[in-house]
Amino acid sequence: MTAREKFTELRRVLTPALGASEAEAAARILMEDLAGFDRKKLFADGDRTLLDFIEDKLDAATKRILDGEPVQYAVGSARFCGLDLGVSPAVLIPRPETEGLVDLVTDRLAGRRDLRGLDVCTGSGCIAVALARALPFSEIKACDISDEALALARANGKRLAPGVEFFKADALRLPVQASGSYDFIVSNPPYVLPSEKAGMDARVLDHEPALALFVPEDSPLLFYEAIADYALKALRQGGMLFFEINQAEGGAMRKMLADKGFDRSSIEILKDFTGRDRYAIARR
Repeated sequence: MTAREKFTELRRVLTPALGASEAEAAARILMEDLAGFDRKKLFADGDRTLLDFIEDKLDAATKRILDGEPVQYAVGSARFCGLDLGVSPAVLIPRPETEGLVDLVTDRLAGRRDLRGLDVCTGSGCIAVALARALPFSEIKACDISDEALALARANGKRLAPGVEFFKADALRLPVQASGSYDFIVSNPPYVLPSEKAGMDARVLDHEPALALFVPEDSPLLFYEAIADYALKALRQGGMLFFEINQAEGGAMRKMLADKGFDRSSIEILKDFTGRDRYAIARR
């Protein structure tokens, strides 16, 4: 079968499960990531016959998608800030909202060099790796509680940003640091409430790690409070804290950060590309 014929077949097979638009996007990801045919190559060399083992890889990944698995897990990679990151069911699939968090950090720290930063709840390492590439000569550390996530993050770091240092730590009990250890701390911690499950895609609920998604219903700011307490000790004076947040918690986040003792005039709750409250910034 030629590459173009295979693309057409994948799109047809996936459409009943995903819908036409998402099926086409998934078929393109499959062809590019597993067969090496991006959009341009598919147009220029689409008549080339695929090797049997490539077709087998495409068929196996397609079956996983039809069984309900996200396409990124099926191919083992996800695009984030222009990078191809390895992913697995041990980590969340990086999302556009989190790209916005990276953009926010780099925008606020633009032109600065030799920064020291920490990414808490790093997962795939997407934030730490993207920041290490965007902030010249910076020292970036990143932590997670999951051994499986750290193994994947280290692999991503080794390939894309070898200078990032990954270590195991519980975000609720971060190791004591000397005052002024960091110029910035960034985190996209668990923030989804159990009551929000009803509105979530089954592919997320069934396959992405609950440990990285959910917080107790009665403690929506559980991780933020712990990280904020840590940041007050570990940030240098004037250092910055960046969070991705639950869209429903903007007001509570502002109050919490102010009550903790962050500079009230520096606290910002910012919206994502959909117009929802999604980011919090504070300065020590």
